[in-house]
Amino acid sequence: MSYNFTGTPTGHGTGGDSLTTDMNTQFELANMTWLGVCAAGVWLMVPGIGLLYSGLSRKKHSLSSLWLSLTGVCVCIFQWFFWGYSLTFSHHTKGNGFLGTLEFFGFRDVLGAPSADSAAPDILYAVFQGMFASVAGVLAMGGGGERARLFPMMVFLFLWMTLVYCPCACWTWNSTGWLAVLGSLDFAGGVVHQTAGHGALMYALVLGRRDKKKNGTIPKYKPHSVTSVVLGTVFLWFGWQFFNPGSAGNATIRAWYAAMNTNLAAAAGGLTWMCIDYFRYDGKWTTVGLCSGIISALVGITPGAGFVPIWASFVIGVVTAVGCNFAVDVQYMLKIDDGFAVWALHGVGGCIGAVLTGVFAADYVNATSGSYISPIAGGWLNHHWKQVGYQLASMTAICAWTCVVTTIILLVMDRIPWLKIRLLPEEEERGTDAAEIGEFTYQSDEEEGGNEILENGEEDYTFIPQPVRSRVSVVASIKNKFSHKEDKIETTIDEALQADKIDSSSGEEKSTKDETDTN
Repeated sequence: MSYNFTGTPTGHGTGGDSLTTDMNTQFELANMTWLGVCAAGVWLMVPGIGLLYSGLSRKKHSLSSLWLSLTGVCVCIFQWFFWGYSLTFSHHTKGNGFLGTLEFFGFRDVLGAPSADSAAPDILYAVFQGMFASVAGVLAMGGGGERARLFPMMVFLFLWMTLVYCPCACWTWNSTGWLAVLGSLDFAGGVVHQTAGHGALMYALVLGRRDKKKNGTIPKYKPHSVTSVVLGTVFLWFGWQFFNPGSAGNATIRAWYAAMNTNLAAAAGGLTWMCIDYFRYDGKWTTVGLCSGIISALVGITPGAGFVPIWASFVIGVVTAVGCNFAVDVQYMLKIDDGFAVWALHGVGGCIGAVLTGVFAADYVNATSGSYISPIAGGWLNHHWKQVGYQLASMTAICAWTCVVTTIILLVMDRIPWLKIRLLPEEEERGTDAAEIGEFTYQSDEEEGGNEILENGEEDYTFIPQPVRSRVSVVASIKNKFSHKEDKIETTIDEALQADKIDSSSGEEKSTKDETDTN
């Protein structure tokens, strides 16, 4: 028995009744397969970011960096389902292409109609773009590294995705977005890195520098695990094999052209940054410098991977690496404590890539998508001199909106007692892992709170997850997190211990009674 498909795809709404209409006939299955594989590949960038941040952190904050990557992607995917996709890629927009409508609220009617990418149905494009949104959100959280409270960070992430990322992505990638109509070119995600980088910049500025009591200047801490930095870079470079080529939206020649551009730029950027560091750091071929150069160049080629000739990707990789290397110094000169260099690598790299796309974009590269794509006028290579102006307008609008709205969100949240965005000084000293999670990357590391006896001889009351029971009242811990009454826990440790003894004695009495009843 088989379905009797007699209906015709509608091209709007759900695309038709799935019981009477075969909506797959509108699309090439090979294109859908490619986009689906790319969505899975892009997701791997999220743990890559977590590993990178964890490696760059000090040990007492390293687990929280991994935590924020996975918790962050959970928040982002929920936000994308809730209304993120609708606000970004609804088939109609409000405010002359400023923001999408709620026609796809809760994924209502997201099924088989052609999406913003005509080669893919809405449901597939929503999955693919949801991974991009997750990468942007997790990157932006890097600005709060080693000093931000985790619960307020997740609240901030939901708000930031709604008020910053979704509008900017709508402007850029929705066919009726005002930047798309203007003529701005962004192949695979300059908007991802511009919003994430400048969002992280504002997060770092509002939080202030780490360890204020210890440091009169911006601290420079060594990465606790260069191995994790390398693994994070490997995950990111691998994910970028899908991030850029998948943005072609189909399996045409343009996708593979973008893949070569991606890899050549990364290679050029890694070598460039490493050579710069060789002359700056006493003739040392630094591994972190190599990784930083690779990532900065991957960011730089992203806006133009499907627009520029292959030889231009080498130039973009070199120029972006030099610019981002200089930006790292600038952030210290400006006393910005962005320990993971999110702004220097992603914010600055995304802006450099956007401008260079206007310089090197070529109409014949775009045409390799065949009938799937509309023609472009190209950039300076095609003597289309205005294209750089369009790129500058796009970059300025996105960065300005991101900085202003991100700052407003953070300042408002910090005025709400239970949404204070920064750890207390003593919590920061203990480390985010001990203060907020109660677990550690290295359980045997006694210096980071994993020991049973502290240096002063007192017992350590750090929370220990089940099956070993914590000695601290869970209720007291929750009150401490949300009351912030004089920033002290309302239940003292003595009271918590007393409660624990009562519970223990009650348990022993019950156990004795049960044995007696059994006898």
